[in-house]
Amino acid sequence: MAYSDEIIMTAAKWAEEEIQQKLDADVLYFDSTIDFSIITYFRDTIEQIGAHHERRSAIAIVLTSPGGYPVAVEKLVEIVRHHYKSVYFIVPVIAMSAGTIFCMSGDKIYMDYTSSLGPIDPQVPDRENRTLIPALGHIDKIDEIVEKSRNGTITPVEYEWFLRQDFGIIQNYRQAYNLSVALIEKWLVQFKFKDWDSHRTTNPGARVTDDEKRARAKDIARLLSDNAHWHSHGRMIGLQTLRDVCRLEIDDFGLDPDLRNSIRRYSDTLTDVKSRRGFRALIFSSLIRE
Repeated sequence: MAYSDEIIMTAAKWAEEEIQQKLDADVLYFDSTIDFSIITYFRDTIEQIGAHHERRSAIAIVLTSPGGYPVAVEKLVEIVRHHYKSVYFIVPVIAMSAGTIFCMSGDKIYMDYTSSLGPIDPQVPDRENRTLIPALGHIDKIDEIVEKSRNGTITPVEYEWFLRQDFGIIQNYRQAYNLSVALIEKWLVQFKFKDWDSHRTTNPGARVTDDEKRARAKDIARLLSDNAHWHSHGRMIGLQTLRDVCRLEIDDFGLDPDLRNSIRRYSDTLTDVKSRRGFRALIFSSLIRE
């Protein structure tokens, strides 16, 4: 490693230590598409933390992701929950689609006014398996054409396009969507809502029932996956919208200037390292000793 790189990584290490002290949690940087190839990389990194360091009970994952596969997210959650009782997600800039699903498995989500999550629209392979496409956009178009057929307004071009679809693949798209919603509903109740015991706005002080937790989780999952509401798969949903519209509790790390500066130095430094070295993915923790 060049001397300049050593200086850069030392700066990242110092910022990581500051975050650890602030949150009383191990810290992991994760910047990647969430696909099957990342699973062993993630597993090995999590295991190495425990091999060289006495684990804390919590881990804070500093997450940047454009999205990926819901089934891969499920495996990442199983891995990290095997080792840690509490999982916090810190989103310095953006965590989209499957990245948003990953965040919903956390006990806490930390963002500031510049951070964004995204609508839930699972990424699936196209028919030629060459690229990933948003599943819901495809499903919505199929449903639109079916409705036009019922109403007698389908065009010849739409009919021809409809006939060329592989409906086995379409069913896979629907299953990916249903899995995304089911995972969010499950994880919100199991982790994020576990300490939500009493109402704070409607009927303040009243006990929150398990049915109410499940209902709130379902509302959040359905809203995050509603293309008609967000209009775009690439819509960036900020902290205040998540609080006001989705009614999701988000911790604002911007209220603590020291924590905010540490998170930004940590994220910006490692994002630059990933970019300069041309890495497809970067998972890092200074708690690992080479």
